[in-house]
Amino acid sequence: MSKDSKHNVPLTYADAGVSIDAGNALVSAIGPLIAATRRPGADGTIGGFGGVFDLKATGYSDPLLVAANDGVGTKLRIAIETGRHDTIGIDLVAMCVNDLIVQGAEPLFFLDYFATGKLDNGVAENVIAGIAKGCEMAGCALTGGETAEMPGMYAEGDYDLAGFSVGAVERGDLLPANVAEGDVLLALASDGVHSNGYSLVRRIVERAELDWSSDAPFQGGNLSEALLTPTRIYVKPVLKALAAGGIHALAHITGGGLTENLPRVLPKHLGAAIGLDAVTPSPVFSWLKDAGGVEETEMLRTFNCGTGMVLVVAADRADAITEILTGEGERVSTIGTVTAGDGEVSYSGQINWAATA
Repeated sequence: MSKDSKHNVPLTYADAGVSIDAGNALVSAIGPLIAATRRPGADGTIGGFGGVFDLKATGYSDPLLVAANDGVGTKLRIAIETGRHDTIGIDLVAMCVNDLIVQGAEPLFFLDYFATGKLDNGVAENVIAGIAKGCEMAGCALTGGETAEMPGMYAEGDYDLAGFSVGAVERGDLLPANVAEGDVLLALASDGVHSNGYSLVRRIVERAELDWSSDAPFQGGNLSEALLTPTRIYVKPVLKALAAGGIHALAHITGGGLTENLPRVLPKHLGAAIGLDAVTPSPVFSWLKDAGGVEETEMLRTFNCGTGMVLVVAADRADAITEILTGEGERVSTIGTVTAGDGEVSYSGQINWAATA
């Protein structure tokens, strides 16, 4: 065939690396997953140009909408390199909805963005199944999303994720509010590294000369499985605690750790005092610190170090809130108080890295 003949052959989108049929098949396959996230305000169907949500159906009288978006960072590399795609979607949901609940907002709906060079429907279905599971855990509807197949933009087998969620809170219940000197700081335990600091995690694994199939040095089982433990979703227990009254603020402990995230909810004329001896790290953090030779200050501003959420609670409500959260399966500890100050957090004592949770 001559050069001119080749140029005369009709091209299709599939010839360019994008399969419309594969995309349509994926939409059909995930239909039941979407339906499982149905809740008041959303019917659990997809296919329109935009997801529709009926705010009136939720029963709010004077709601404010709160929006959050996020990704899961380089934790994705572990999922991609090991072929474990079933929990990374839970991380995606968690990183968004936990940011809503700290403002007192109930997550209502969620949308995802999945981008890849060549669509592998098996991988995509596993990822979206995790997203749907995360939505169920948070009580929000998966109302839609976007699957983008972009040849030349990603290496073979790679993909990226982003999520977007909207929640609602009655106007008078928006947090933080009424934070006062003497308030108690309650810590909710994390389920491991969650979704921050994985660039350092991967560097430490490399330095330790381990691979993802190695046994986890800090617990039983496989290293990749342990490090892919999904981010804990705190929504339902915290909603129950919020309804009981007495919570003035919450901080989601993500990138920046306690050091950077707790000050975000403190008024400028107040500070916080944390007793590090009350902070109990998960075994993974003790290993990361030792294997990487990471200084304690760096650990505290990079990782959650065992605390995934901090509640700022009126002192006379601390016991009642602790009882509610414990009853909901949360591991709760008192780690400090709100003090007079300038928005900064002070620390006393030392973390006992050997006494892991």
